[in-house]
Amino acid sequence: MPRAHIIGAGLAGLSSALRLAEAGYAVTVHEAAGQAGGRCRSFFDETLGCLIDNGNHLLLSGNRSAMAYLDLVGARDTLAGPADASFPFLDLATGERWTVRPNKGPVPWWIFAPRRRIAGTRASDYLSGLKLLFAREDQTIAQCLPATGPLFQRFWDPLTVAVLNAPADVAAARLMVPVLLETFARGAEACRPLIARHGLSESLVTPALVKLARHGADVRFGTRLVGLDEDGARVRALVFNRGQEAVSPDDVVVLALPPTGVASVLPDCPAPVGAYPIVNVHYRLERPATNSDTPELLGLVNGVAHWLFLRETIASVTVSAAEDLAQLDANEVGRRVWRDVAQACGLEGPPPPHRVVKERRATFAQTPAELARRSGPRTRLKNVVLAGDWTRTGLPATIEGAIRSGERAAEVAARGSREHPGTDHPSHRLSQEHSEHVADEKRTSMTRAAGRA
Repeated sequence: MPRAHIIGAGLAGLSSALRLAEAGYAVTVHEAAGQAGGRCRSFFDETLGCLIDNGNHLLLSGNRSAMAYLDLVGARDTLAGPADASFPFLDLATGERWTVRPNKGPVPWWIFAPRRRIAGTRASDYLSGLKLLFAREDQTIAQCLPATGPLFQRFWDPLTVAVLNAPADVAAARLMVPVLLETFARGAEACRPLIARHGLSESLVTPALVKLARHGADVRFGTRLVGLDEDGARVRALVFNRGQEAVSPDDVVVLALPPTGVASVLPDCPAPVGAYPIVNVHYRLERPATNSDTPELLGLVNGVAHWLFLRETIASVTVSAAEDLAQLDANEVGRRVWRDVAQACGLEGPPPPHRVVKERRATFAQTPAELARRSGPRTRLKNVVLAGDWTRTGLPATIEGAIRSGERAAEVAARGSREHPGTDHPSHRLSQEHSEHVADEKRTSMTRAAGRA
């Protein structure tokens, strides 16, 4: 049985491992850290005395790859969110609150309803968003959209920072297009916000490891790849900090590593070099802060904090593109962010016990210049492919992008493992499953189109 060697147990690696295991490959996952999940995991914090996530992540119901992944591992019911597609916001400068509520169906009539759209905007303001559809590869969000007025300040700018982890004046406009087309452009059913009810690991990591174990996969921690033994066309062995492992002619290798990790073993492989940080702060409150005026998820504008997640007595805050904030010491970060949390939740007093988590290289710098450095899944080595949210997925560096990159890497790896695979080879099975998936998507699109007609 051919083996798939997955290097890296983040979401891209787990996604690829699951797809290849389902197709019949024997799977070995090699992870340098002591746990799986990468930048998307949970851990027990001694200061707070509870489980927290290393970073807050928001999914949308239209994230088809993430939803398929959750279905595959049987964990979709671990997500929580509002019954409808609603995004509450608070302007910290004015105290004004509003809720964005897209309607069902692809025709966005919600922009004509003052109670559904962004406060202070007019229906005609939203027409400017169509300019993104024609954005060039070298253009930023701010170059495509009017960078003034309440719509930009309260919608486009917060959305850009949240999705692309970069300020609007440097963020690549082309990356926003697929996000809008796959979620907001499809109506409320595709843009309902979802968060992990108990933690990222419980939703995205642990169920995947359980599923892999059922397939007999071998998951090894503390195993760091340091080199590749190659003959110029294929990898013959993987060189780890604990020794070498041979790669048979029918085996495949998926490098699900960050750009720096790939560069260390494949220095001639194009990869982004810039990165932006994300800062998360978790506060342990004396009592739950949610009430009729404070939802579990709240977008914040004109403050330090960007998104506030409330789970029982834990208030978690995300600050994206946080280059300046990441330079401050943890106590100062906790004080500055707490002012926004206290205002949003109607709380008083000094910051309660909290934990600051800084991901200094949370995502690659999603600028036009760095987009040109993204690699596709193939490498110059026939049996080695790439996975990761930084690869050329057409999507931003998000959970959806990471999972989809793993799916694509699995497909490409299987296809390339044999030029003419027999029907009993796992690569044939995965290719057949992919074809059926594409056919299903086409049938669904045709059905929706017929319904609209």
